[in-house]
Amino acid sequence: MGKTESWLISWVGETDHQCAEGKRQGELGPIATALKGDKKYSRVYLLTNYNFDRSKAFCAWLEKETGYPPRAVDLYSVDLSSPINYSEIYEQVSRELQQAGLPRGGVELTFHLSPGTPAMASIWIMLARTRFPAKLIQTSKEKGLESVDFQFDLASDFLPEYLQRTDERIGRMAAPPAVQPAFGCIVHRCAAMRQQITLAQRVAAYSVPVLILGETGTGKELFAQAIHESSPRAGKPFVAVNCGAISKELANAELFGHEKGAFTGADKARPGHFKEAHGGTLFLDEVGDLPLDSQVRLLRALQSKEITPVGSSKVQKVDVRVIAATHRDLAADVAAGRFREDLFHRLAVGILRLPPLREREDDILLLADQFMAEINRDAPSHPEVQHKDLSESARKVLTSHAWPGNVRELYHALLRASIWAQDAQMSGADIEAALIQMPTGAGDGILNRPIGQGFDLQGVLDEVERHYISRAMSSTKYKKSKAAALLGFNNYQTLSNRMANLGLSEDETN
Repeated sequence: MGKTESWLISWVGETDHQCAEGKRQGELGPIATALKGDKKYSRVYLLTNYNFDRSKAFCAWLEKETGYPPRAVDLYSVDLSSPINYSEIYEQVSRELQQAGLPRGGVELTFHLSPGTPAMASIWIMLARTRFPAKLIQTSKEKGLESVDFQFDLASDFLPEYLQRTDERIGRMAAPPAVQPAFGCIVHRCAAMRQQITLAQRVAAYSVPVLILGETGTGKELFAQAIHESSPRAGKPFVAVNCGAISKELANAELFGHEKGAFTGADKARPGHFKEAHGGTLFLDEVGDLPLDSQVRLLRALQSKEITPVGSSKVQKVDVRVIAATHRDLAADVAAGRFREDLFHRLAVGILRLPPLREREDDILLLADQFMAEINRDAPSHPEVQHKDLSESARKVLTSHAWPGNVRELYHALLRASIWAQDAQMSGADIEAALIQMPTGAGDGILNRPIGQGFDLQGVLDEVERHYISRAMSSTKYKKSKAAALLGFNNYQTLSNRMANLGLSEDETN
């Protein structure tokens, strides 16, 4: 039996920051005091609602002061509208703990009560006695580190309504969540896609930024539209922008608008995409392609809800929900300096990771039948077009192909095959002839990427690990013990730790 892990979980408080910044001479602060005690933790999981860079500097000081290795200390940004909003703190902390990759039955949790507001401390106590059993500690200048131990029966009569676990609520939680109408157009059967739809439906209700990650052709814009239509902003503008198609010179003018004469060719003023999406949603596809100066302006727009058009000094207020998407590994781009870390954390309040089609084996034929129905729907209006069906051999080719272009490639392959096939029933050979085999060149493939300035080996390794962990989790229906065995890990705790380090969310159905 493996050794039980011990985690310390805490907010980062103002006193912690001030001690790291040398503003409290002779003091360590609550978190450092706890880490210098007799108890040694295998992981220190810190939450911050302060400026992320400031808290990151605190973590660097903390590691140096206490001797804890960097990989043992993790920092996560939590965007709170108020540090005394009990309901919001409860929801945000619960979500963070659900996504933390806690080894089931194999971790000893300790919540630190001292850093943060009294509301934050109250939520730790509540969670420690209900959803996440944990030990409680506190620190003070007078008494140092103390264990908090008292008998406490948190009866449902004293819980707020949104925390009560009535039989009716438990029944609702056990039942699969209903798919909202806006998401009905996303054809799926596999558990991986169902999980992302569930998360998307939850985040749709909050007017927070969303970051959608996934390969080209996985349906990122489809998800963005569904989130918009399921949100309180439904009926307001939905503006989609492909950031990769905007020239670097015009990116700021396109997004934030410009005044007449602001640059050569600006013969009239233009409001820009932010103003066009006012009151609604702005979808920034391929946000990783934005130049750095545009990233700075985007960060300000998200933080202050203000923009300044190019050529103007007048600040304009905007009310826009931003949904960003990219096929790139933004974490690797941050490490390489190609994408601002503060912007990444501002965008990644809600994160969705759309699985590639090759990991959605249960969905390939479902999508194929849907697409063939759409293609055949046009047949009656064109007498020369013949109704086509898929043979068994055609279906076998579809399920064995890797689909590097994902859902978009599947649709166009079926459309080509239906045009070229001479018989009413398309054969496997017809499908194979319609597939476009991309040549493998020196710059293609995970083992043949060009090495030069900006190359990030760790990012490549993380990409490979992320890929195989996602496949293993999907193929075992999110049973972590089985997935760990498939990957050759000694136990599921190792898999949990790797998922946490890679930022992979954990499915709660296992």
